[in-house]
Amino acid sequence: MSDVDVAKAFYEGLGFRLDADFPVSDKEFRVVQLTPPGSECSIIFGDGVTTAEPGSVQGLHLVVDDIVAARDELAGLGLDISEVFHDADGVFHHAGTGNRVSGPHPARADYGSFASFSDPDGNGWVLQEVKVRAPGR
Repeated sequence: MSDVDVAKAFYEGLGFRLDADFPVSDKEFRVVQLTPPGSECSIIFGDGVTTAEPGSVQGLHLVVDDIVAARDELAGLGLDISEVFHDADGVFHHAGTGNRVSGPHPARADYGSFASFSDPDGNGWVLQEVKVRAPGR
């Protein structure tokens, strides 16, 4: 992250739970861990945590059971988030914005409806609607 405090405030503003903020040394190593609401998975960022360029992570997925409600909730928090979309070819989606069709998947098929947003550094997130996981998952 280019500014850890800005990123931390952004994710907390979306309702992510702060699990840890450990400044180990002044601007050389700091670890921040946050967990999305209702999730068992967390994100970690900070100073000295990775050599990746800020904004270089794309396609991070957050699975939700109601894409329209989740998108509206995040928009209500002030997030600049895309409209709900589905892919012209069916299930899943292409990278970038190509092949997007406005609105949820026509049959509201699991894994087929999306909305996207970016964090302050430009890292790309995708909400994906899944009500019932595929067998064995």
